[in-house]
This record gives sequence, C-alpha cells and structure tokens, in this order.
Amino acid sequence: MKIIFDVDGQQIPATLEETPAGRAFADMLPLDLELIDFGGGVEKIADLPGSLPDETASKGVKPVAGDITYYAPWGNLAIFRKGFQHASGLVRLGQFDADFSAIDRSGPINITIESAD
Repeated sequence: MKIIFDVDGQQIPATLEETPAGRAFADMLPLDLELIDFGGGVEKIADLPGSLPDETASKGVKPVAGDITYYAPWGNLAIFRKGFQHASGLVRLGQFDADFSAIDRSGPINITIESAD
C-alpha cells in the first residue's frame, strides 16, 4: 500500500505493510497531524484519531531510520529518525521509500498523510 507524506509541499512516498495494522492505518487516511520530537530526537510522534490492531505488539520490533510504526501502549504514530533498540509494544506499519529529511529535523512539523492510490 503506497502512501504520501506531505511536508510543506514536499511529497515523500512510503509503503505500508500488508498487515491488519497497516490496512487499518490506511483506512484512517487522509490525516493531518502534528509530529513532535520524542526520545531525544530518535523519533517523531503524533496522536492518532483511533487505535490500530496490535496483534504483534507483544513481540515488538527493532526500528531503523525511516520506519513508520505504531506504539500500541500509547496509541500513537512513531516515525524513527534513527535506529533504536528493540521495543515491546511497537508495531511496524511501513517505511519511507525516499529521502525523508523534511521530517528528519527538530521541532514540530505539520504533515498530511494520504493514500497514493
């Protein structure tokens, strides 16, 4: 599932995984969100308007830069700017397909996420 992050008119393509969580996230689109810094600049997070399936949350994942994830305990979107240690509760939704430096910067960022289809 292809999606687009729009940051100040710059479009960044991403691909969602074909999982229940990925499909549920795609069903929420379009979304207008404000991403804020978290974890000392390791990630950007935003609240979502609803919860996603978290069938793999107990396994967690070890995120890498460019991963788009869902943190089930808090119900928020988490975009990783850098790699991080394995985290329980984290569900991988997908990843960026191109340079995401428009998001990889400090401070709040307003974004729109839409389906590319």
